[in-house]
Amino acid sequence: MHYVIIGAGPAGIIAAENLRKQDADAQISVIGQEPEPPYSRMAIPYFLEQKIEQPGCYLRDPEHHYAAQNITLVQDEVTTIDADRHRLALKNGDGLAYDKLLIATGSRPFTPPIPGRDHARVSSCWTLQDARNIIEHATPGSSVVLIGAGFIGCIILESLVKRGVSLSVIETGNRMVPRMLNESAGGLLQTWCEQKGVTVKTACSVESISDGDQGKARVSVSDGSFIDADLIITATGVKANIDLARSAGVACDQGILVNQYLQTSDDDIYAAGDVAQALDFSSGEYIVQAIQPTATDHGRIAALNMCGQSTAHHGSLNMNVLDTLGLISCSFGLWMGVAGGDSVERLNTDEFRYINLQFEDDVLIGASSSGMTEHVGVLRGLIESKIHLKQWKQRLLDDPHCLMEAWMARTQEI
Repeated sequence: MHYVIIGAGPAGIIAAENLRKQDADAQISVIGQEPEPPYSRMAIPYFLEQKIEQPGCYLRDPEHHYAAQNITLVQDEVTTIDADRHRLALKNGDGLAYDKLLIATGSRPFTPPIPGRDHARVSSCWTLQDARNIIEHATPGSSVVLIGAGFIGCIILESLVKRGVSLSVIETGNRMVPRMLNESAGGLLQTWCEQKGVTVKTACSVESISDGDQGKARVSVSDGSFIDADLIITATGVKANIDLARSAGVACDQGILVNQYLQTSDDDIYAAGDVAQALDFSSGEYIVQAIQPTATDHGRIAALNMCGQSTAHHGSLNMNVLDTLGLISCSFGLWMGVAGGDSVERLNTDEFRYINLQFEDDVLIGASSSGMTEHVGVLRGLIESKIHLKQWKQRLLDDPHCLMEAWMARTQEI
């Protein structure tokens, strides 16, 4: 049996390791097109801050781990999938046959069609090569413009501030991290960043990028301002890498469509991670969740099903935990609520503390918070367990800070 995995990120590597656990004799090949050992993009900010050296980004020890697991790493690009013949074509001209295939090709940065976006001073922050480029140009005192204040943008933001740059952030939404935080929490985060010396422009967009003075790039902002920058970093979202699957005839939508076993429209092809449109725990819908916990969850379950261990995926909880210059923000599940549901929020702007709870009947279905780390695990536990809160729902509506008491009381009763 030959298992082939396209994609050497967390989903692909977790899948390969679980395949080896289940099948000691199988041939396992992982194909990654970057000229690096398999690594985690979530480690890149620590590399930017120089908390770790580049090897600290690697998922496993490349010199020993894969050989010990008898996993073959192939550094090349897959150009086509011939699903009928169960064969892949590689960019170097070679071919590779498979019995079961996992597509874990992840996602790629999406950059809006800004005039001048190909300027030499513009970079994404998605690969280790991008990180090396940023380290070279984001030096103390340099002027940096960050386009996008979403989840990825805010992770990069902290690294840039710690590098000592003069940072301006431009976000088209009316608040920071609009897909994770509501206006109250997003506004709190903006104030926090501004007090740390970051210039934040929300409800603004970049109209163009051109040559500026002294070899810099000039950013034209929709509010009429101009910023001359040594470096411009784009963090405006990602798109699933579905082109390879779609060209092979595999059914796709926003991502590769899979069933509850992470199996695609082709019985011998599976998908996992950022590229998979899979079951969401809270909504019951099939969506793309581009977060690492979901990728690792997908990789494990896909591997079990590929080797015949029928294992249903019951949905991944959409969750984000973000540390921005020391302010911890998080969101879980349906943090924006549902029609007809109840909610409660508390905001303390002086202490930068915020909490929002969302209910459907007497079940907690979503939550978000900032500046409150003591109950993060409880929030997740209450949502994932779908515990009926009974009288504790009203108590939480009266005082959303009594989460631990609610958790202890209801779990002990059950």
